[in-house]
Amino acid sequence: MKFTETLTDVIEPAQVNQIMQAIKEAEQIVITTHLSPDGDAIGSSLALYHFLKRNGKKVRIIVPNSFPYFLKWMEGAGEISVAEYNPEAARHILMQANLIFSLDYNIHKRIGLMAPMLESSPATKILIDHHLFPGNGFDIVASHPEISSTCELIFRLLFQAGKYEELTKTEAECIYCGMMTDTGGFTYNSSDPEIFEIISLLLRKEINKDTIYSQVFHNYSAERFRLLGYTLSQRMEIYPDLHAALIWLSKEDQAMFQFSKGDTEGFVNYPLSIKGIIFSTFIREDEGLIKLSFRSQLSFPCNEFAFDFFNGGGHLNASGGEFYGSLEMALKTYSEGLKKYEKLLKQSMNKD
Repeated sequence: MKFTETLTDVIEPAQVNQIMQAIKEAEQIVITTHLSPDGDAIGSSLALYHFLKRNGKKVRIIVPNSFPYFLKWMEGAGEISVAEYNPEAARHILMQANLIFSLDYNIHKRIGLMAPMLESSPATKILIDHHLFPGNGFDIVASHPEISSTCELIFRLLFQAGKYEELTKTEAECIYCGMMTDTGGFTYNSSDPEIFEIISLLLRKEINKDTIYSQVFHNYSAERFRLLGYTLSQRMEIYPDLHAALIWLSKEDQAMFQFSKGDTEGFVNYPLSIKGIIFSTFIREDEGLIKLSFRSQLSFPCNEFAFDFFNGGGHLNASGGEFYGSLEMALKTYSEGLKKYEKLLKQSMNKD
């Protein structure tokens, strides 16, 4: 059964042709993604990686730092290079590339120590991303903030290029994983009916969506749950008049529970289960910076809050940010931000 007219052409057809021509002409291709790669970053990278390899291309994936253990079940995850483990090897690979894909990030800064390597590489650079405000330094920019995930964009690219019929089960699994994780299991940023048309098309590749869900969300350590209990009991603050909640963790807190990358995945969602809360923030002290996650409900734009105070952005109801300073200063900045957004928080609650 062939599917030819079921999806809107989100990416300009001329741009699809341009990307596919760049792939055809390239001999050495490198795929990059952002710091602390999540399901969408790893899923989109691996889906594209398998497609390129299947089409006879020499291709590598390089990520700035390591990624969570519950994403390592995807085929090809063991082939991903981590730049912080061997920066010189990463530099060499990027300098030898003819074509570099930048997936799931909008500006060079988001790839950390790899940014100057990318900037100095003579390769053609293609950005495929769904975050606001794409930066400079890319030759081809496929930026679509209205789309749920970069994995959805990778699917649309291949679909529009007429490659759906040859899409493999492995590629479909990676795409589904990224779409699922970047929408919280399709609970936010997923109201577009075409998302579920894409899911239907992925299911036709015989993926097992329940197994994928289990690999990601039923694959945590016991320490994660102890850390979650501690976070909710000892590190949660509620602002009932502002319909907001905050959870936070210091490095010392994390060390008490043998923190591993990915252990706090999804923590930011829990306060949204509290009656009357429409804005949840998670602030976590990391090495050299403070990481922030934001989730909201109704019409409150957590991406604007992230952009205004924490160099961040994302979607209306799901976004992230960074803060370079102490944990105490990050908490103070958050508190000041709440005051400035007080009116909008109350309006969003009452209006919706």
